[in-house]
Amino acid sequence: MRQFVLVALTVLYPLLVYLGLGRFEPRWLAFLLFALALVRLGASRQPLWWVAAVSAGLLALATFLANAALPLKLYPVVVNGALLALFGASLARPPSAVERLARLTRPDLPPAAVAYTRKVTWVWCAFFVFNGAVAAATALWGSDAQWALYNGLVAYALMGALFAAEWLVRQRVMLRGAHV
Repeated sequence: MRQFVLVALTVLYPLLVYLGLGRFEPRWLAFLLFALALVRLGASRQPLWWVAAVSAGLLALATFLANAALPLKLYPVVVNGALLALFGASLARPPSAVERLARLTRPDLPPAAVAYTRKVTWVWCAFFVFNGAVAAATALWGSDAQWALYNGLVAYALMGALFAAEWLVRQRVMLRGAHV
């Protein structure tokens, strides 16, 4: 249940902030981010996600104290940074993040599949760098509407497109005999 609440709040966060900024001072929206930080703390035992939760809490505190929207809008940057760290660390200490996910449905991955999942993990790392950079740019220089549009819709569409493209490539690789 915590995971569902966490995912729902994370996905809806840009929309909630955008709608809230038109009605409330940023300091009151800090409670939304603080609640998200608390849910994240309770949802994971991994130190990386605790760092992300504490970072979100610090952004909430900065929002409350300064009564400024910018710290609220930096939360997607924190999430992308955490995902980059998670996927990047898995490249340094295998198995890669994508290999771990692949083994959930196919525990007996052949060596070609392991190599393929490692490459896909690199692609996701590049995506998180790009997505985090655009999230930061929209927070720093974009309007509230541009920030919400990118972080609440475009970023998810890009993730979906990358996931779909990877699935299509994997099907081609499988047809060639790599049995990914």
